[in-house]
Amino acid sequence: MTETFWTAATVLIILALAFVLYPVMFQRRDARQHTDLRNQNLMAYRSRMAELEKEHQAGVIDKESYQQLRDELAGAMLDDVPDNEAPAKTVPGRKAAMAVALLSILLIPAATVLLYGEWGAMDSVESFVAMQKLGNSDDARAMQMNELASQLQARLESSPDNPDGWAMLGQTYMRLERHEDAAWAFRKLADSVSSDDNSRAVALGLAAQAQFFRSQGTMTDKVTSTIEEARALNPDEVNSLGLLGIHAFSQGNYRDAIEYWERVETVAPDHPQLASIQGGIKEAYSRLGEQPPAAKPAFQSSENASDANRLGVTVRVTLDEALQKDIPADTTLFLFARAANVQSGPPLAVVRLTAGDLPIEIRLDDSHAMAPQAVISGVEKVVVTARLTRSGNISAQSGDWQGSTDSPVAVSENQDAPVELVIDKQLIE
Repeated sequence: MTETFWTAATVLIILALAFVLYPVMFQRRDARQHTDLRNQNLMAYRSRMAELEKEHQAGVIDKESYQQLRDELAGAMLDDVPDNEAPAKTVPGRKAAMAVALLSILLIPAATVLLYGEWGAMDSVESFVAMQKLGNSDDARAMQMNELASQLQARLESSPDNPDGWAMLGQTYMRLERHEDAAWAFRKLADSVSSDDNSRAVALGLAAQAQFFRSQGTMTDKVTSTIEEARALNPDEVNSLGLLGIHAFSQGNYRDAIEYWERVETVAPDHPQLASIQGGIKEAYSRLGEQPPAAKPAFQSSENASDANRLGVTVRVTLDEALQKDIPADTTLFLFARAANVQSGPPLAVVRLTAGDLPIEIRLDDSHAMAPQAVISGVEKVVVTARLTRSGNISAQSGDWQGSTDSPVAVSENQDAPVELVIDKQLIE
C-alpha cells in the first residue's frame, strides 16, 4: 500500500470527522437562544418602568394614568416571561453529543478501512503507480526497470482486467529484450480484449513479433501459428504482414515480400515505420532487377475507354450538404468494395482520397485490388462503402462519416450510369 494514497485517505477521514463533529459539539442550542430573549425582555421591562416612574414624579402623567400603564406593562411582561417557566436542562444533550463524537472518531476510520478493503481498487492504484514509474524510467537503468516490471506483473496477475497495463508490460519487456516474457504479456493483452477482434488481432501480432525476435529471426512453428491466429481475426493485421514480408525477403522471395509490405502501405498509410517499409519494397524491386512502379493515379474515371472494358463498378460519391461545413477538406477518404453478403475479410478494391476530392466519379476494378487473390473481377456483386476518417485508419471508428450503396451492385465491363453513393451518417459506438 502506497504512503501517498493512505496520506490522502487520512486527510479525507479527518475532513469527514470535522463535518460530523462540528455541528454536534459547537451548535447553538435553542434553549440558550430562548434564555437570551427572556433576558432582553426583562431588561426592556425594567427600563420602561424606570421611565414611567420619572414621568410620574415630574408630573408628566397623573397617578391614575401611571397606575394603568404600569399594570399594562406588567401584564405584557407576564405573557412573554411566564412565572412558572422551568430552565432547560442541557446536561443530557451535552452527554449525547460527546457520545456521538466518540463513536464517530472510532467508527468512521474503521469503517473506511474495512469497506475499502472489501470494495476498493488498491490493485489498480498500485498497477498505475508501477506503470507511471516505468514510463518515467531511463532505459539505461535496466536493473530498476526489471524490478518495476516485476512489480507491475504481480499487480496485473492479481487484477488481470487491465489492457493498458498488459500493453505497457509487453513493451517494457521488449525494451529489456526479454522477448519470451513480452510474448506472454501480449498474449495476456489478447485475452483481456477478447471481445474486440481487431484489438485481439493486434495483440497477437505483437506476440508473434516478440516470438520472432526470441527465435532470432527464425519463422518457427510457434511464430507461424500465432500469425495465422492473428490473421484469422484480421487478414490485414500489420505486425503479421510485416513479419511475413521480412521472412519472405530473407528467403529470397522478393515478390512475396513486396506483396506483404505493399499491403501494409495500403491498410496503414500512417504506420510509424512506413519509411522503412517503403525502403524494403524499393530494395526488393532492386534485387529483382526491376524499377518500382510509378505511383498509381488516385482514381480511374469511367470516361476512360480502357477502364470501360474492365470488370468493375463505377460509383459517384458525394457528401451530404448537412455535413460539408463540419468536415475539413484534408480528411482522409477511403472508398472500398466488398463481396456482397461478406462482412469481414480484406476489401476487393480500395481507393484512398480526401474529402476535398468530392464529389467524384470513380471506377473500381482489379487495379485497386489489395492482393492478387482477392479481386473485384472474381465476384458477381459488391457493396461499395465510402468512409471519411480523421484518424487515417481504414478500420471503422466512432466519429467517422460513412455511406454505402443501398443494394449490391453488379460487377460488369460496361455500366450505363454510375451508382450514386452519398456519405450521410456519422458512426457512433
